[in-house]
Amino acid sequence: MLKYIFKPFLFSMATVAMLCFSACEIDEVENENGPTLENLVNGASLADLKLLASGLEGIMRSEMQFHYWTVSIVGREYYDLRGTDPRFTGELLGAGEGAGRLDNNGFLTTRPFLRHYRIVRNANVLIEAVANAKASLTPAQEAGFRGYAKTLMAYGLLLEANRQYEGDSGYSGDTGGIRTDVADPDKLGPFTGSYAASLDAVLSLLDEAASDLSAAGDAFAFNLSSGFDGFNTPESFLTFNRALYARTALYANKPNSEIIAELGKSFMDLDGDMNLGVYHSFGTSGNDIRNPIYNTPDLPFVVQASFLTDAEPGDQRVAEKTTPLSAPVNLDNLSGDTQVAIFDSPTAPVGIIRNEELLLIYAEANIGVDNVVAANAINAVRNAAGLGNYTGPGDDASLFNELVKQRRYSLFGEGHRWIDMRRWGRLGELPLDRPGDEVFVRFPRPVREEI
Repeated sequence: MLKYIFKPFLFSMATVAMLCFSACEIDEVENENGPTLENLVNGASLADLKLLASGLEGIMRSEMQFHYWTVSIVGREYYDLRGTDPRFTGELLGAGEGAGRLDNNGFLTTRPFLRHYRIVRNANVLIEAVANAKASLTPAQEAGFRGYAKTLMAYGLLLEANRQYEGDSGYSGDTGGIRTDVADPDKLGPFTGSYAASLDAVLSLLDEAASDLSAAGDAFAFNLSSGFDGFNTPESFLTFNRALYARTALYANKPNSEIIAELGKSFMDLDGDMNLGVYHSFGTSGNDIRNPIYNTPDLPFVVQASFLTDAEPGDQRVAEKTTPLSAPVNLDNLSGDTQVAIFDSPTAPVGIIRNEELLLIYAEANIGVDNVVAANAINAVRNAAGLGNYTGPGDDASLFNELVKQRRYSLFGEGHRWIDMRRWGRLGELPLDRPGDEVFVRFPRPVREEI
């Protein structure tokens, strides 16, 4: 792999002071006007470590739109009919030049990959800097930095593992699995070889982080943005860590008892706000960035029609997440008259994980274990959407179908639909609006991974 892929993004001290996250790349050369990477990882001050911690949160937002757009389009949640690039209506849907496979050297594959591994690389830099710091840190402070960094590293790895998955991508030698050990850019670890092994590595990393967070005392030695309000102490951040663990364990098909137990350590609340959770935060100041997946009025990210026609009457999530366009849009034999409108402003936060998802994980894990509990969790989600309690049959299959529907509407546009339908073996149920289109199982390994 080319070394630059794992070059970290670092952030200015002024940015840290303002709790904003504008990124600039720092080369590994002497810089008389600012800290070099070598200085930061060998002899960092507490101020340097705070900079790295803030930078790690900030880099999570870098080019996030390419992840959300691509998985949502492949998963047939919506279409990008802006006409900015034919690959959005061609390649992602299995049509046009090169039909039948996704480009392993195109931006639809490489830009999300770069984003996810920059999260991982910046986390590794922070961990190394803490180990070699000149600052007099207490053991609890050190543990806090490590637990924070490892949790966000696991999040980045999970995002990419879900994209690359496993199986034949159409490229020689690429059968899936990701690199999880990339601490040394000059000596990268091997590919895991399978999706299951990748998820196991993420779970192990989350457990390491949880151990550190449990030893981190009452407060972090650094600040977090407003997106972590309510989760900005080691104890509360640990509940976020366990929420990510429960999500990963669900994907890994771990025992239901394990998933339920971890949810009990998370921030899941059956009576709580569906939007309780951890978020990416944004702003409009010169040192911040706006929400890159906010749609301005009449920007044609068009809802796939079945999301509207399959909805239960009175489901408030439809009105909350979509809005009519001023006129229908047609492009490449795709059309629609309803826009994606998940966010109401350019500073609206983007959820990393929310209580609503945790309740649905809880429901899924309880189907076949305690169907009354599963139904209660589903009802909490339905009621929050303005719907009455579930009144269908209480058998496993019927409850599961209801669960599938609730995840579709609760998590619309949040990067879950394609992953869900794949893990349930239901990709064939996703709609195809043009003859010859197809639903891909995975994104390929970027070609630079083979260099």
